[in-house]
Amino acid sequence: MNDNKLLSPNPLVQFLDKLPSEFTRNDLIHFIEEQGIEMVNLRYTGGDGRLKTLNFVINNRRHLEGILSNGERVDGSSLFKHINTGASDLYVVPKYKTAFVNPFAEIPTLDILCAYYDKDGNPMKNSPEYILRKAAEVMKEKTGYEFHCMGELEYYVISDREHVFEATDQRGYHESFPFNRMEEFRTAALHTIAACGGNIKYGHSEVGNFTLGDKVYEQNEIEFLPVPVEDAADQLVIAKWILRTMAYNYGVDLTFAPKISVGKAGSGLHIHTKLVKDGKNAMIENGMLSDVAKRAIAGYLDLAPSLTAFGNTNPTSYFRLVPHQEAPTNICWGDRNRSVLVRVPLGWTGNINMAADANPQDKDITLDFSERQTVEFRCPDGSADIYLLLAGLTVAARHGLEMKSGLEYAAKTYVDVNIFHEAHKDRVKNLKQLPVCCADSADCLVEQTEIYTRYGVFAPLILEGVQQMLRNYNDKQLREEISSNKEKLLSLVQQYYHCG
Repeated sequence: MNDNKLLSPNPLVQFLDKLPSEFTRNDLIHFIEEQGIEMVNLRYTGGDGRLKTLNFVINNRRHLEGILSNGERVDGSSLFKHINTGASDLYVVPKYKTAFVNPFAEIPTLDILCAYYDKDGNPMKNSPEYILRKAAEVMKEKTGYEFHCMGELEYYVISDREHVFEATDQRGYHESFPFNRMEEFRTAALHTIAACGGNIKYGHSEVGNFTLGDKVYEQNEIEFLPVPVEDAADQLVIAKWILRTMAYNYGVDLTFAPKISVGKAGSGLHIHTKLVKDGKNAMIENGMLSDVAKRAIAGYLDLAPSLTAFGNTNPTSYFRLVPHQEAPTNICWGDRNRSVLVRVPLGWTGNINMAADANPQDKDITLDFSERQTVEFRCPDGSADIYLLLAGLTVAARHGLEMKSGLEYAAKTYVDVNIFHEAHKDRVKNLKQLPVCCADSADCLVEQTEIYTRYGVFAPLILEGVQQMLRNYNDKQLREEISSNKEKLLSLVQQYYHCG
């Protein structure tokens, strides 16, 4: 077993001595037979972005082969609003690389994510997972780059209040137990997600914590490692399902909602991105941010108004996006600054070997961190349609590479870390702003539709459906109407408490 597999927490990787991308049908059959697996669950996301399930008892080997080869029929009209009931049959076909042992099932069970196919056996062009696949393929075909990304999954855990070791309100960043009660829950979730194929970077408590009545609200975050964009979407969807299931089993509540109370930190879904060619990170060149990275940033900024249609999908999203907070409103980018829309985080690009300095007794530390540099898109939140959001970001990166004035646009929208100081207020006035409501987001998507449909990536029907969904909220004046009414705002929050 090589180093990439030796320490893997994924039991399929350990048993098969293969990475998930190498799994075959026969591999899964071998694992099922040898490990006493009795059931198979086919999983797939519906139009609401949540995992759906078909449960199969394995009757015999031939039956198992049929499940893994053929998948099954489903009623598409019950899963997607845009599918007519008169022609709604779809196939769901398993993607072997996504297989994982169900961590909650009492009966030994293997779960597998699926792709949608139409009646003729062609990929369903209107399904979010296919749109993401198409976006990744077009990126590689048109530019030669692979698009990799990862998410920062923020969430609140709500538990009963205990009047001991109470944390300071809104000061929960990287707090430890016992001041962070849910540390054990978080570490158990990290281990479970990793065992199910998630490539995790780390987990920690976040800024948000407060008490309300007899409940404690604690914000946490799980951050993943950059992987090919389709894998990034799959692991985020699985992670959200795992966290919710664990919360139910622990007897606590959990929400990814962008806003859960007045004056408290909301939960985002920041997406880190990088472009890869020939296995190398193209975001860095000679220790500096590359022109390729700056062009991608230009694409993110140019499409930012319409990207909110996929990443900020209900009215409470726009109560999180308020000026002068860590959730951005200005369309600009910068280094380290957490109030910008696109942030370039520290990338270990200096010339000092910090590990050697911290550990002078170790003379053999020679590390290359060039692969660590990413670019972070900061406005999405837990309401996002993960597949469409990542497809949109893939399109935006490609759009940036294709923009003739990409580098000029990047230079014009770069801001210093102190941009929001009073001395720079005139500069801020000239920056474009993100939409302030779902209705505005829908209008922006209409204006930029051609970029998404170019090369056949986004199906027009999907974009029309997203626009209509956003307009149906009728929230054009909502922020002005209820922002000062705490009771109405909390009622709105409850309405979208378990979004995404």
